[in-house]
Amino acid sequence: MAFENVGPVTDIAKGTALQVEIDGVEIAVVHADDDNFYAVRDECSHASVALSEGEVDGCTLECWLHGSRFDLRTGQPSGPPAFSPVAVYPVEIRDGEIYVSTTPSNGVEP
Repeated sequence: MAFENVGPVTDIAKGTALQVEIDGVEIAVVHADDDNFYAVRDECSHASVALSEGEVDGCTLECWLHGSRFDLRTGQPSGPPAFSPVAVYPVEIRDGEIYVSTTPSNGVEP
């Protein structure tokens, strides 16, 4: 599995998300409230808007447009208006740098 360096952990404050692009795919890298880093496809499966502009709450990321919430660990929406999950990408922290896999871990295509 290939991983891409997307920058230092200090670039993403706890409770925020940052949009990065890997192999032409926009990904939201999130520093969640549990102090872990997660990566999901940066596009709401309901309205095709950037999830990285939404609000982080615990281990969920909320779409700013209609309020769909996605579990950062599984990509599953917690309820309407989104019904389809978003792709989730494995994250590794190495020497203070964030690495994101180029292959989704939950089987959802980017």
